[in-house]
Amino acid sequence: MISRELLEILACPKCKGDIRLTESGDGLICDACKLKYPIKDDIPVMLIDEAEKLS
Repeated sequence: MISRELLEILACPKCKGDIRLTESGDGLICDACKLKYPIKDDIPVMLIDEAEKLS
């Protein structure tokens, strides 16, 4: 699980905006860009190319 401290300092690499943890805890969401960044082995993958577009 990602620590609250890490969540507070992480930002969306595309817009530099705030991100939030998904309800299931499997990714980080940027509401402004409508992108979901995956979390693999408790490590957030903050690469724009790896992000999933949200509808």
